[in-house]
Amino acid sequence: MREKSIKIQVSEDIGKVSGKCIIPPAAQCVLVLAHGAGAGMEHSFMETLAFRLAEREIATVRYNFPFLENKKGRPDSPAIAHQAVKAAIAKTQELFSKVPLFVAGKSFGGRMSSQYLSAHHDPAVRGIIFYGFPLHPAGKPSTERAEHLKQVKLPMLFLQGTKDALANWELIEAVCKPIRLASLVKLEGADHSFKAGKKDTISWLADATSQWTGKILAGNNK
Repeated sequence: MREKSIKIQVSEDIGKVSGKCIIPPAAQCVLVLAHGAGAGMEHSFMETLAFRLAEREIATVRYNFPFLENKKGRPDSPAIAHQAVKAAIAKTQELFSKVPLFVAGKSFGGRMSSQYLSAHHDPAVRGIIFYGFPLHPAGKPSTERAEHLKQVKLPMLFLQGTKDALANWELIEAVCKPIRLASLVKLEGADHSFKAGKKDTISWLADATSQWTGKILAGNNK
């Protein structure tokens, strides 16, 4: 298993952001892995997930959004975040040109990734994985944040905890059910941070990711 630090040029105006690759000896695919709104790519959840995925022959390219790179408190606007997603996908294609590519993200990172891909379909991307889709603010159940998902032309995997305060379970079920390319998998008792008592939730997430990406690569588009 190899680790490699990289820089990703987002744009001339925005500049570069940091990235990190975790590369297993025989990668079956690579995930462009975006962080959430509260912590960057070096957060223990992101790092542990990347190593657990590598143990399952899945490479990852983690990267910071510009607001984290520049130590700003507020998340980037969608326009800026989308540019970062675009740049990270392009850099990953450059680094792993012969490896099947998936896009993934924790919370905010997943939502920004799917927003970008809903408007800019990329045939090189095989699917999107959400590690806790942030469907609504805590205490304010709604589904408006999911409207763009109807425009996504890629298989999507939603890994959701049943106690996620940012995604009421009944609502996320209702969002996913009519979308032919969406698969929803529940982690009983887990919150938005995937904490669920003493359960090894990150290994569970890595297993679910590996099983789903394997199906996609085998030709099952859900």
